[in-house]
Formats: sequence, structure tokens, C-alpha cells
Amino acid sequence: MKVQVYGTGCAKCQALEKTAKKAIDELGENVEVEKIEEMEKILEAGLLSVPGFAVEEDMKSMGRVPSVEEITKWIKAKL
Repeated sequence: MKVQVYGTGCAKCQALEKTAKKAIDELGENVEVEKIEEMEKILEAGLLSVPGFAVEEDMKSMGRVPSVEEITKWIKAKL
């Protein structure tokens, strides 16, 4: 399984990547974090505001850093 972290390297984008990795570590599942920084791909994903978070390319959040609990819930729903 893959999750996508969309962002341009801003502070919120970096915070989201760390939060996602923490959630995955807590789950103990084999989940890959795909970091997407290219503006073209960010726009193709339909993001209006970064950072964005998706599970298997299903966008779950944009413009904010979701909590570890939210990310965990979204990943569990796709397992």
C-alpha cells in the first residue's frame, strides 16, 4: 500500500510527512510514503492548497496537517 504526501517543501508539508510516518510506524503495517513535490503532479491531483494527503491516490486532506489518529483511520480503512 502507498500513501501520498503532496507538498512543495513548506513547513506544513514537512510536518505532514513526519506525521504520516509516525502514524505508519504506530500501525506496524507495510505502507510506503510517496512524496510528491512536482507542481504539475500536485495540480493534476486537484489540490488547491498544500499540503495534501492521499491513501492509494484517494485524497483525504488538503491545506492542513491531519492528526496521527486521522491518518491511521484512513489507512486502516484501506487495508
